Amino acid sequence: MSTDRRPLAVLVSSTFAFTICFAIWMMFAVLGIPIKAKLGLNETEFGLLVATPVLSGALVRVPLGIWTDRFGGRIVFFTLMLACALPIWLISYATAYWHFLVLGLFVGLAGGSFSVGTPYVARWFSKERRGFAMGVFGAGNSGSALTKFVAPAIIAAAGWQALPKVYALVMVATALLFWFGSYSDLSHKAPSGESFARQMRVLKDPRVWRYCQYYSVVFGGYVALALWMTKYYVGEYGFDLKLAALLAACFSLPGGVLRALGGWISDKYGAYKVTWAVMWVCWVCFFILSYPQTTMSVKTVGGAMDMHIGLGPVAFTALLFVVGVAMAIGKASVFRFIADDFSDNIGAVSGVVGLAGGLGGFILPIMFGAIVDLTGIRSSSFMLLYGTVCVSLVWMHFSFKPGRSTPAAGSTAPAAPLRKAA
Repeated sequence: MSTDRRPLAVLVSSTFAFTICFAIWMMFAVLGIPIKAKLGLNETEFGLLVATPVLSGALVRVPLGIWTDRFGGRIVFFTLMLACALPIWLISYATAYWHFLVLGLFVGLAGGSFSVGTPYVARWFSKERRGFAMGVFGAGNSGSALTKFVAPAIIAAAGWQALPKVYALVMVATALLFWFGSYSDLSHKAPSGESFARQMRVLKDPRVWRYCQYYSVVFGGYVALALWMTKYYVGEYGFDLKLAALLAACFSLPGGVLRALGGWISDKYGAYKVTWAVMWVCWVCFFILSYPQTTMSVKTVGGAMDMHIGLGPVAFTALLFVVGVAMAIGKASVFRFIADDFSDNIGAVSGVVGLAGGLGGFILPIMFGAIVDLTGIRSSSFMLLYGTVCVSLVWMHFSFKPGRSTPAAGSTAPAAPLRKAA
């Protein structure tokens, strides 16, 4: 293969590997439902179960991003996938709640693959094409939908214990395919003398904290909903596991696949404009989704009139689809910010921002369960998300001041925002 084709090979192999890693990272979204029934878990315990892999996947993102800068993405990605295979297999033999939690922490390492693949892929492309390339790689988030298509069929055919075994074998096969389909470039590594403390100086930059906040909404919210929606359909509308997972995929699939579109839109219109629009779309949708199923009796001149207000499954799924599209675009636009502003330190910054997004994906499902246990209202999860987006819009508004925008240092791309960072 000629040198000029290596970027494409790296992009394809990395995107495929990330898709499988993400599918396995989200496995408890489906696997957790029969486990919940088997162990008799309440909503909060279920939320902790599905969120546990997200925690370790978030915490490991910073060191993985730094190791990618230092050792190269190919070897780090390959080693990470092999390290996850055994814990995935052992889930089949778990019998107690704490078994699933401990093994879930190890399985969650697969979620850290994002912080490996992002800088690995980005460095193979010019700045003009980097947003699109990172968007294509980020489309591996569609692994969340993949697990909703595949996992219910495996569970129905062979029981829930078969799913972890199948996923472990798939992970090993994916690691080998990635290794033989990808390349290394020594020039992509950070200087050998770059210390951890020096790389972590990016935390002093207020832009990093802003991007963390944005990403905790668009990615953390995506992960939380991807984990929660299958169970939501089962409880709210009484669907069986297969149909519930299929409808939940109407959110997960566009939320992953369309990230490539988000990269292209961000390249064309600028990260600020795109992120701002995404927040507003989510705000409107979450407001509507927050409304619980309500029955009321209104006194009229002709007597009492009973009314019912609530979303049916079709309208609910349509709104959820819109949210998935918006979050897919938003995830790409946030990382376009990073690619523009931190082109020489993408690994460390993407690790920090990915950590923030992952922590959002860990905390939110637990809060979903706790709020449902407290109020008994399933749509309270969307009430919580509505509040987080409100905060995000206010923070984003006051984080930027009107003014003439300028390109990021070293960037050849035209500046798209109509506002500039405060």
